[in-house]
Amino acid sequence: MATTGSTVDVEQFLKNLTALRYREVTMTVATLAVLAGAVVFFPGIENVTQGIQADVSPVLLVLFLGVAVLAGAIKGMLGFGYALVATPIFASVVDPTLAVVVLAIPPWMINVFQVGETDTGLDFVREEWVLMALAVAGAVVGVVALSTYSAGPIVPFVIALVILGYALFEIFGGFLTVEEAHHPVGLGTAGALEGFLLAVSNLGPLLPAYYHTFERDTERYIGGLSMVLGAIFTVRILVMVADGLMTPYRLWLGCAIAVVTIVGLLLGTYLRRLEVDETKFNWFVVALLVVIALNILRKTVPALFL
Repeated sequence: MATTGSTVDVEQFLKNLTALRYREVTMTVATLAVLAGAVVFFPGIENVTQGIQADVSPVLLVLFLGVAVLAGAIKGMLGFGYALVATPIFASVVDPTLAVVVLAIPPWMINVFQVGETDTGLDFVREEWVLMALAVAGAVVGVVALSTYSAGPIVPFVIALVILGYALFEIFGGFLTVEEAHHPVGLGTAGALEGFLLAVSNLGPLLPAYYHTFERDTERYIGGLSMVLGAIFTVRILVMVADGLMTPYRLWLGCAIAVVTIVGLLLGTYLRRLEVDETKFNWFVVALLVVIALNILRKTVPALFL
C-alpha cells in the first residue's frame, strides 16, 4: 500500500481554493464549520464544564484533548478509528449519552474533510446510492433508539466481539484481499448496521471491516468510507438537534474537540501519504482493532457479568 504526494503545497492549495475547486473547498468548509461553531456557541469561561455532568479536572481535560489528537491521527492514517478510540475513553468518565452526542461532531468534520481530500464526489454517490440510503436509514433509527432507550454496555460489548472476530479472520485468513469485490446485499447490510451502531453507541466497525477486506485501494477505501460516514453523521446531528439531544452547549463542546482534532487529522493525513508497506499497514490495522476491542471488553465485561 503506497501513496505518494506527501509534500504540502500551500500556495497551490490557496490557488485551487480561490478557484473554488471541489477538493479544497470541501476541506476548508469542514474546518471552518467547526471553528465557527466553537466561537459562536462558546458558553463563557465560567461555563466551560457546566454540561459535562462530571467532576472534570484540568488534567483530565488535557487528557481528553490528547486523546482527540491521537484519534484524529489514526483516522487520518486509516480512514476509520476516531470514534472507536475516543468514545470508550470519554464515556468512561462522562455520561455515555453525552459522549455519543458530543463525539458526533469531530467525526463529521473529519469525514467531510477526507471526502474532499480524497476527491470523492458525486460519482461515488451514483455508484453506491443504495449503500448511502441504507446507512442514512440506519442512522435515523439509531438516533430515535438512543433518545428512547438506554442500551447500556451490551451494544459496545457486541461490537467488541465483532471487532475481535474480524481481526482473527484477517490474521488466520492471511489478510484476504478481494480486489474491488462488490456484494450489494453484504455492503448494504454493513451500511445499515453501521448507521444504526454509530447512532446508538458511536462505535461502528462493520463498514470499515468490509471495506478493508474488499477495497484495498487506499484513496478509494478512505474516500468511500468517509462519504458514507459523513452522510451518517450529518443525519445524526440533524436528528439529534430536532430531538433536543444536541443542545447548544453540546454542539460547542463537539466543535471545540473537533478543532483540536484537526491537528491529529493533518498529521495522520501526512503520514498516510508517505510510502507504506502493505503488510505492515495491515498488521497495524489489526493490532489497533484488537487493542480497541480489548479496551471495550475491559469496561463492559465487569458491568455485564460481574
